[in-house]
Amino acid sequence: MLNPPTADTPAEANELPTGTATPAVRHFRQALLWPLRLMPAPHVGHHHAPWHVLREMGDASPWREEVDEYTGDSSRFHERHYNEFVSFLPYVQRFLYGEGRSRGGGTTGDGDSPMRIFRRHDVAAVRLVSKPGDAPVTLDVIHCDLYFFFDIDVVMLNLEVGADHLSLAQAQDILYRFGRAYPSGWEADGSALHCMASVEWLGADGRVLTSSDAQQREAFLSHVAQHRAPRIAAHWAYLMQPLVSDHSEDAGVLRYRQIEYYRMPVMAYLSLDDPRRLTRDDFVRLALVTGAGSSDAHLPYAEHHLADFEHKYCYDRFWVNAGAAPNTRYLCNGHALIVVGDARSEFFCCRDRGVLAQFRHQHFLLFLIAHFQKASLLMFSDQLVEALKRLDIRSTPSVKQFKRAIRASFERFLRFTHRYWFHEISEQAQVRALSHMCATHLGLDPLYDEVKARIADMNTYLDADSLRRQAATVVRLTVVTLFGLIGTITTGFLGMNLLAEAEAPLWRKAVWFGVVFVATTWLTIYTMVKSQRLSDFIDALSNDRLGFRGKLAALAKVWRPGAD
Repeated sequence: MLNPPTADTPAEANELPTGTATPAVRHFRQALLWPLRLMPAPHVGHHHAPWHVLREMGDASPWREEVDEYTGDSSRFHERHYNEFVSFLPYVQRFLYGEGRSRGGGTTGDGDSPMRIFRRHDVAAVRLVSKPGDAPVTLDVIHCDLYFFFDIDVVMLNLEVGADHLSLAQAQDILYRFGRAYPSGWEADGSALHCMASVEWLGADGRVLTSSDAQQREAFLSHVAQHRAPRIAAHWAYLMQPLVSDHSEDAGVLRYRQIEYYRMPVMAYLSLDDPRRLTRDDFVRLALVTGAGSSDAHLPYAEHHLADFEHKYCYDRFWVNAGAAPNTRYLCNGHALIVVGDARSEFFCCRDRGVLAQFRHQHFLLFLIAHFQKASLLMFSDQLVEALKRLDIRSTPSVKQFKRAIRASFERFLRFTHRYWFHEISEQAQVRALSHMCATHLGLDPLYDEVKARIADMNTYLDADSLRRQAATVVRLTVVTLFGLIGTITTGFLGMNLLAEAEAPLWRKAVWFGVVFVATTWLTIYTMVKSQRLSDFIDALSNDRLGFRGKLAALAKVWRPGAD
């Protein structure tokens, strides 16, 4: 078994404060997962997938498609990948890994793969300063990925960072402050609220690639005032390039919009000297990601608010002083999934078979599935709102465009339901329990029912509108047929040769044909114009309770201006 991982030690050493009563964090991992909505580009084909666009950019983009252990060289496929694969049920395996190789030996086509992963390698580390005056903390960037999904306009940024030898307070502050797309406000002295005082992306040579601009209050204020949309902080905007914010003035083929809260969903792995030394206050702050408390701090919220904390947010199956990984505790609030364990346990720190391997593989994927489902449902909801905003019932093209948009949303939602929506992802007790905790806290089932009901209401409205239009057409045709029947029977009674022109010259026959054709056409069109009023007159005629005068009045309404 392995000792606590040290291969990912950051370029700059992080010093632990001395004399602390809380246990030190011997190894720290944080994985941020940022769901975003991809916006359609007017000059890019509808069926031109975003990963095709990134491929075609070549060297103009830092992102390269990741050939992972499942699609690349089989020599890279290790036991931890096998353990990950068999943790999930077959239909989830098809979602995560595709169909693989066909029976004939060939690989499946491009459209068969449900996910496409792109990775950038130019960002090697990140240097953080929590508060002005604090010593900087440097974290290694383990990997930085973009996840694209077939048939769903959602992209997810996944950033995993790690460090050794942090204090618990430093780890809590990083969890609380780092994963924010923009500041929520500013202090009186102008410092960004709840954000890192400084964030710098570092290259492999230690060079600063870009830094945060969260302290530039006026830039964020003016952007919201102009666009009615938040401005993405510079360091996150840099990481996403060449994808750009939809409200940004930068040119970009691939554009995205925020779809969830500005705090990114977060996962964390903390191996501690002795996790049993953590207080209930420490666990509450970790589970709810509230940041580090002061030295004399107690619970961050009222006691009655946290009365059911252990039942609601803790998975304590392994919170015992026994087993391969003793004193391991999982904390989940939907937005965050935290695992805390003992650094002295070889299994807890093992990257191949232990808890660290599970955290980076099985637990990450169950977290990704839950947030992908939520982001997709929110995307469907946004698309419905946008379709309604573009609807102008006085414009026939707008109505047709609205119908096409709703039909397309209904079809995509059906495909999402059958391809990506499932309640059970695993029969393994731990994966299943953590998945249920994530889904419950995120409210996935109520959100799914709400979006499904909205799309069904829209589709029902379109069906009802189509039936109404068909019924109106049938009424008009019935009226025309009824009144045309009078002329048909009359001419039939008098005989087909009412005008004896059988021996007339051809030009006279043509004239009579044209006259009859024009008169019949005009009469038919006029009857259709008046079909609604004539239909009301027919209803009045069939009404036994309506007198003769009432029926005459109904007939007079046929030609009365404004009778409708």
